[in-house]
Amino acid sequence: MHSTSPYLEVSQTAGRDFMMRGISGPVVMLNLLRFRAQADYSASPHLAPEAPVSGRDAFMRYYEHTLPFLRASGGEVLLLGDGGPWLIGPSDERWDMAMLVQQTSVEAFIAWNSDAAYLAGIGHRTAALEDSRLLPLVAHNFGKED
Repeated sequence: MHSTSPYLEVSQTAGRDFMMRGISGPVVMLNLLRFRAQADYSASPHLAPEAPVSGRDAFMRYYEHTLPFLRASGGEVLLLGDGGPWLIGPSDERWDMAMLVQQTSVEAFIAWNSDAAYLAGIGHRTAALEDSRLLPLVAHNFGKED
């Protein structure tokens, strides 16, 4: 793998840079997810299921927990798909799943990610992931009237 340490949380610098981009309108978050073979609930034992589960299963618990909060904030999942080997990219790098999540605005994204009830289940995501990437995307309106 090209990364020596996993990326699981937003750094202060990355968060500041994201806010400084001044994105107006919808933003789509490209999520690349690499799962642990077995979920690690050591950081949130209160969420741990009775029997061990895979990282994928823990992520699906996070996904089901998250959907109502995402939808209430005006967001939606545009795509949730299984990954596989790169067609163009490093042969020693894998991503198990990709997800595209659209929010109506950066403000809606921040509000959703700050909701205490949503955050109560984020331990499923932490337990699930070995590594991740999150890339904010802004759509171009090529050929469309503004």
